[in-house]
Amino acid sequence: MSPRELLAHVGRYTLLSLVLAFFALPLLWLATTPFDRTPEIAASLPEFTLSNVRELLDNENALRSLRNSVLLAAGTGALVVTLGALAAYALSRVRLPGRDALLYALLLLSSIVTGTAAMVPLFNLAYELDLIDSQLGVILVLTGGLLPSAIFILKDFTDATPASYEESARVFGASPLQIVRHLVVPLIRPGLATIGVWSVAQVWGNFLVPFLLLRSPEKSPAAVVMYTFYTEGGQPDLALISTFSLLYSLPVVLMFLFVSSRYGFRFHGGIKR
Repeated sequence: MSPRELLAHVGRYTLLSLVLAFFALPLLWLATTPFDRTPEIAASLPEFTLSNVRELLDNENALRSLRNSVLLAAGTGALVVTLGALAAYALSRVRLPGRDALLYALLLLSSIVTGTAAMVPLFNLAYELDLIDSQLGVILVLTGGLLPSAIFILKDFTDATPASYEESARVFGASPLQIVRHLVVPLIRPGLATIGVWSVAQVWGNFLVPFLLLRSPEKSPAAVVMYTFYTEGGQPDLALISTFSLLYSLPVVLMFLFVSSRYGFRFHGGIKR
C-alpha cells in the first residue's frame, strides 16, 4: 500500500470515527445519566444510583402522560393502518378518472401544508365539532395528517399483489371485505407493519397538536409533560428529564426492533419472487 493510499484510509476512518462519536455521545449520555447521582450536561462516568428511577415512578404526571401517549399512538396507528389499507386497496383496484393525479395531489398537499401551517383551521374545526380537550380530537387530527402518505405507500404494496387471487376468491363467493381481510392483508403485511411503526413514531414524538388541542394536564401525552420538568428556580431537572427520556424512548425502540426482526422492513409483499 502506497503512502497516499494509507493516508486516505486513515483519513476515511478518522472521519467515520468522528461521525460515530457525534451520534453516539448523546445516546451514551441518555443511557448513563438516569443512573447518575449527580447528573450533568457533560458525559461522565456515573455515580450509580436508582434514586432517579424511584423519583420518576413516584411522579404521577409522568406515568399518566406515558399512558396517554400509548393511547394516542395506538389509536392513531390503528386508524391510519385500517383506513390506509382500505383506501389503498380501493385506489389500486378501482379504475377512476384522475386517480393517480388525485393521489399525488393529496401527497403533495400533505407535504406542503404542514401541521404548523394548518393548525389554525384545524383548531377552528375541532372547536366547531366540540373536540377541544378531547383525546379523540387529537387522534382524528393526527390521523388525517398521516393518511395521505400511508395510502400512497400502501398502494404500491397492493399493486404488487396479483389480482388473479382475488378473482378466484370472488368466484367462491368471498365479499370485498373478506378478500381484503383474508387475502390482501396477509400479502401486504410488511407494508402494514412499516406504516404502523411510522405512524406510531410520528404520534409518539408529536408536541404541537396535543399541546394546542388538549387543555387538561391529566390528558397531556409525554411529549408535552416533559417540558414541565423544571425546578422551582426554572432550571431543568436533569435527573427527572434524563430518566423520563430513557423510559420514553424505549417503547418505540422495542417496537422498531420487533418489527425489523419479524419483517426486516422489506418493501415487497408476501409473494415469492
